[in-house]
Amino acid sequence: MSHDKDMVVKLIGERVRKLRIDNQLTLENLAFKADMDYTQLSRIELGKINTSLFQIHKIASALEISTAAILNVLDK
Repeated sequence: MSHDKDMVVKLIGERVRKLRIDNQLTLENLAFKADMDYTQLSRIELGKINTSLFQIHKIASALEISTAAILNVLDK
């Protein structure tokens, strides 16, 4: 399945937000655990920035999940 760039950015952001909420973490808590600024994490969740795979990996590590668990949203 093919997605355009804006759709991919939005889907990944929505997935990150859902996982954060499911783990009962605030934006600030997850940003701290992922060693990133909370404003950057907010922009990722809102689909406002096309972040790097490394940043997605840091978020996944902070959530104690695989990077693939975030990226799997693209297979649906």
